Amino acid sequence: MEKGTTYVALDDSKRKIVAGILRPGAPAPELRELPNDPPYIRRLFERLKREGPVAACYEAGVSGYDLYRQITGLGVSCQVMAPALTPRRPGQRIKTDRRDAGKLVHLFRAGELTPIHVPDEAEEAGRDLVRCRDDVRRDVLRWRHRLLKLLDRHGRVYRAGKNWSRGHWTWIRDQRFDLPALQRAFEASLFALEQALARRAELDNEVEALAETAPYRDPVGWLRCFRGIDTLSAMILLVEVVDFQRFERPRQLMAYLGLVPSEYSSGDTQRRGALTKAGNTHVRRALIEAAWHYRHRPTVGHALAARSQGQPREVVGEAWRAQQRLHRRYRHLVGHGKRPPVAVAAVARELVGFLWAAMTQRESQAAA
Repeated sequence: MEKGTTYVALDDSKRKIVAGILRPGAPAPELRELPNDPPYIRRLFERLKREGPVAACYEAGVSGYDLYRQITGLGVSCQVMAPALTPRRPGQRIKTDRRDAGKLVHLFRAGELTPIHVPDEAEEAGRDLVRCRDDVRRDVLRWRHRLLKLLDRHGRVYRAGKNWSRGHWTWIRDQRFDLPALQRAFEASLFALEQALARRAELDNEVEALAETAPYRDPVGWLRCFRGIDTLSAMILLVEVVDFQRFERPRQLMAYLGLVPSEYSSGDTQRRGALTKAGNTHVRRALIEAAWHYRHRPTVGHALAARSQGQPREVVGEAWRAQQRLHRRYRHLVGHGKRPPVAVAAVARELVGFLWAAMTQRESQAAA
């Protein structure tokens, strides 16, 4: 930052903002409270800009990126900070908006905050669509459980095959109850499940249509060369990570996704625990689901061969090396007594390295 810069940290909520303003040479910040409304925000920064350069920040949260776009639209440098990486004192027991704004602006000037990548509006729209589809997926799962539990409570259990097969659906729709209230509850639950399934199918079509447009078309094709990753999983990776090249090393991406083990080491003692799970939950779930496929021996089936057709040889080769390496890794871990979920988590972590290598190589070539 330039000398003489005024630093501003915003503690934002739905209806109000507390601004911590730290002017050049000032030992303590000035705290102002204003409504979370664009005219008030514009007035604040226009006054500060008359005094000299201004740099602003706020923690990612309720305001999303709209506040960032308002501030940058005024010609002010702004950063969105990662709340989970903000330093906090263990003994501090009082938290207010004013205290948070004052602490944040001091950390901002000292360079102790970690900024996050801010997507543009098109990238954010794609991410919201994919996350909406994931929300509907959870709704489908909940309504399936509710419907089956309702039937189980009244002794209706399907034993002729697997749940949610064609025969199971026919059996469910044939169920009838003598009591009108119970019949109504059953019909309402079934109707809610069918509606959720219809919404999921519609969003699947929307996501697939988005995957066929630029800039997703080529990267989706590259990611689909990997076993366990199809269009939806590829879109989750792309809209959440956005740019693989912003990670200099694959270990940085692994840490961003929360797939590295936690550690508490001191002196000669090293203690490692479970995964941090401190990163992006959507990508981590998609990678764990993909990693389960690598417990099977390496092979290229009809579906994977069709997905790999016409794709760059470098990416196809990387995907095949991933199959061989990750299957050996899974067998090695399970053979040494690791539980399958633990082995799959380790496979998912190494899968990130293969994906990073393939995507950064192709993205750099496409940029060139």
